[in-house]
Amino acid sequence: MSQYREIITKAVVGKGRKFTQSTHTVSAQHRPTSVLGCWIINHRYEAKKVDRSVEIHGKYDVNVWYSYNDNTKTEVLTETVSYTDVIPLKYRNEELISEEQEVIARVVQQPNCLECTIAPNGNKVTVEVEREFVAEVIGETKVRIAVVDTPSDEVDEDIDAELEQLDEELLQEEGNKN
Repeated sequence: MSQYREIITKAVVGKGRKFTQSTHTVSAQHRPTSVLGCWIINHRYEAKKVDRSVEIHGKYDVNVWYSYNDNTKTEVLTETVSYTDVIPLKYRNEELISEEQEVIARVVQQPNCLECTIAPNGNKVTVEVEREFVAEVIGETKVRIAVVDTPSDEVDEDIDAELEQLDEELLQEEGNKN
């Protein structure tokens, strides 16, 4: 006959994933002639739970290497941009024991430059960036498990037989050493 028991444990109670493409406009000191390269560095972020979602507040440095003065000089433009991504959560378990929850956010796709173009209105460069996050919420919850009863006599007899055999082997080994 089976019985059920409830175990209180920490488990993933909510999950979410979000892919984002965003466009940033950065200002160059000189009027760019052409873009020679663009990369994203120094990504940092924090995640917190807000209602039924996880908000990620982050920032990174956008670096644009460009030429100016009819391709006779070059310069690297660096600008720090901020973003906020809201990741909706799908809950697996609504039965939370406490309000205390832990949020884990991992980067699936680091911020990456997709395209970098010179804006038609002068000293500005438009940068398209992609990034992707996975968020998990961990909380205390109840898990139900089935417990199968076995007669304790059978288990005890099996263990006793194994111990007796083990004791005889150890005694024989000790006798052979002396």
